Amino acid sequence: MSQPATLTVVDSPTDAREQQQIDAVKQGANRGKFFLILLLAIAIAATAWGTWWHFIGSRYVSTDDAYVDAEVAQITPRVEGTLETVPVHDTQRVSVGDVLATLDQTDAKIAVAEAEANFAQARQRVEQYFANVESAKAQVAARGSDLARAQTDYDRRQALASSGAVSGDEVTSARNALQTAKAFLQAAEDQLASQEALIAGTDADHNPEVLAAKAVLDKARVDLERTVIRAPIAGVIAQDTAQVGQHVKPDAALMTIVPISRVYVDANFKEGQLDHVRSGQPVTLTSDLYGSDVVFHGRVEGEAGGTGSALAVIPAQNATGNWIKVVQRLPVRIRLNSRDLAAHPLRIGLSMKARIDTRPDADR
Repeated sequence: MSQPATLTVVDSPTDAREQQQIDAVKQGANRGKFFLILLLAIAIAATAWGTWWHFIGSRYVSTDDAYVDAEVAQITPRVEGTLETVPVHDTQRVSVGDVLATLDQTDAKIAVAEAEANFAQARQRVEQYFANVESAKAQVAARGSDLARAQTDYDRRQALASSGAVSGDEVTSARNALQTAKAFLQAAEDQLASQEALIAGTDADHNPEVLAAKAVLDKARVDLERTVIRAPIAGVIAQDTAQVGQHVKPDAALMTIVPISRVYVDANFKEGQLDHVRSGQPVTLTSDLYGSDVVFHGRVEGEAGGTGSALAVIPAQNATGNWIKVVQRLPVRIRLNSRDLAAHPLRIGLSMKARIDTRPDADR
């Protein structure tokens, strides 16, 4: 049984070209709409960014070249001696007055005892000076009486010599006795002046000899107190090198105390960012330690007196050889809020990100 014939309709070349033209027009229209939408989006984004930069972004400067620092206390002995105890160690927290180390006190106690004995001897000598003055005054009075008696005796013999009642030898003897009495009185007066010079203008407690002995005693007592080394500030022990039995001398570093409650941040801003930075402006900071969720607050305390390269041990010599301009950075000191530090303690050397609000009314 034969199958019915199938009729196939074929588009003409003219219809195909028309369809391609229609598709091309549609594609062009769609492409135009896309670019128009893209341009509008770019314009809106640029306008939004410009508005944000004008009102907000241009008022802030920020840097991630910032690090925590502090004015640490280096612990050194004030007297020479041998370490007897070291009750602290690295990472330990200490308060003001806590004992950090003790030195052997044997020599210091002997020095105090010797100074006390010298002080007592000085007091006795000075008291003797006062007693000698009274004795010298008595001697002056006695010699004065002797002189008066010798003068009277001489005058009597001199009066009788003209009548021959006394011999010339007696007159000569009386004259010699008078001269001797005058010499003895002069010697007594000189001795009194010498004794009074030792106590002139002072009492027993303020005599120079007593004060000198008291100064030696005070120094010995201070040296004894310095055998106990105490913490001058509160903080965390670091760089502890003290060992029991170690013989130490003054100014030899034993350890360091880091005052973590008083740390600050040195943020190194590019020189082009510092035009509007002023002391007192508020700063927000984040640390790599706690992440961006923990925000620290602070204030600009001031700017350094020079860049790091200018204040280096060997500063750059840009006046010689080939020269390439390098943007310099200036350290800005930022004082952190104490409540933020109490809630989230920091350690020196940690990295920070700092953002300064430079608006004129920001520091109000």
